[in-house]
Amino acid sequence: MTNVTKIFSTLSEASERLNAIIEHSFDGIFITDAKANVIRINHAYEVITGLKKEEVLGKNMTDLVRNKLISESGSLQVIKTKQPVTLQQCFRSGKEALVTSSPIFDADGNFIMIVTNVRDLTEIYNLKAVVQEKTAAMDRLAMELEHLQTTSEDNQEIIAKDETTLAAMLLANRVASMDTTVILLGETGVGKEVMARYIFQHSHRAKNSFIKVNCGAIPENLIESELFGYEGGAFTGANKNGKIGLFELANKGTLFLDEIGELPKDMQVKLLRVLQEQEILRVGGTKPVKIDVRIIAATNRNLEEMVSDGTFREDLYYRLTVFPISIPPLRMRKKDIVPLALSFLEKLNQKYQLKKYFTDLSMQLLHEYDWPGNIRELKNIVERAIIISPSDAIKPENLHIHSASKPIVIIKDNEFSDNTKNSLPPPEFPINLKNTLEKIEYTYMVQAYKFFGNVRDAAKNLGLTPSTFVRKRKQYQQKNTAPERM
Repeated sequence: MTNVTKIFSTLSEASERLNAIIEHSFDGIFITDAKANVIRINHAYEVITGLKKEEVLGKNMTDLVRNKLISESGSLQVIKTKQPVTLQQCFRSGKEALVTSSPIFDADGNFIMIVTNVRDLTEIYNLKAVVQEKTAAMDRLAMELEHLQTTSEDNQEIIAKDETTLAAMLLANRVASMDTTVILLGETGVGKEVMARYIFQHSHRAKNSFIKVNCGAIPENLIESELFGYEGGAFTGANKNGKIGLFELANKGTLFLDEIGELPKDMQVKLLRVLQEQEILRVGGTKPVKIDVRIIAATNRNLEEMVSDGTFREDLYYRLTVFPISIPPLRMRKKDIVPLALSFLEKLNQKYQLKKYFTDLSMQLLHEYDWPGNIRELKNIVERAIIISPSDAIKPENLHIHSASKPIVIIKDNEFSDNTKNSLPPPEFPINLKNTLEKIEYTYMVQAYKFFGNVRDAAKNLGLTPSTFVRKRKQYQQKNTAPERM
């Protein structure tokens, strides 16, 4: 046998060095005898647990558990099983630790003591929380980018020349700066999303997120997790780290709930709670998450009828219709048709480097058509006509639409012919939207005063205070925006 080099020269030195090793261990060390009497702890154990040596040395583990100094004892479990035991504990210091208790036997196999290793997990949990927070932030950014990519192509400017459109714009301008819930009503394709974006862009939330949700496009079994998110392992196939929902993604910004009439009845209850409490509960979660989101909803359905037949909750209906704005169909806003068509044509000409233009007869046909598909149909017709027309001139046969039964008469004045080749809106298109809206507002004030006969009722009907009504009336009269007197 080779001689083993002696590490320690004396027993005293060995004891001293062993004590140093135990005391300088980063992990807590806790030793009991075979009867669970505490015989040794180190400094790290005191730091991790918040317990002092005088509180535990010489004490039995049964007493320490009974006196609630320790919530659970691995040593007592080892005495019963003679097997190593691992458990998690939270101590009065506020720290969490992984505790492993191991039985120690002498050379003859006699059970003589238990050594417990206590590893502080607090820092690990803190790091895990930081990682989860950064992961959630990255997920939020990725989701936001995805929404921006899917909606950027649909962004349109608002073209408002018709009085009915300008009336809706007046309401949008009034509510944009507030956090009031808005619902946009109108047929498919009238531009509800464009109006929602207009309200968002003119609000104090314009620098934050605008998230669109099509309530009718999300499968019923996924809509709750999409809107509210979920905790890790909440259901089969769920991301192990969980996922934030669209409400959290839109925090500090605006959430546009399109096709709100398609929302399932059970989700209507949960949406109502979110609107009332301004907090959401993730699927599989137990702790509510506070949110600050402005809601703009939209629907092409008659919600009043849905309330009557029981398919839409009455309380949610009243919660959503705080400020309704009706967007008229294109057939009721004839003055918008040509400017819209020319705007689409100009953008497509720029995109494809073309010089297409509408002939006079094509312009008249566009103007007289009823447009059951509204602005969306108009945009599609213009794009298709550009592709089909063999020359720069877009003729009626290139439009592939059929107007009303009345004959089409070519307009001989300058309303269309002077501007068709330039693909620009007619010159009478409102140049100063602010002045135009003021004229409309003044007209409403005149009509309300004539109907009610007094300032108080007229102001209340228009959502104004009497003092604001009088001030604006005087201001508009001075500007001579309308010749009528009150």
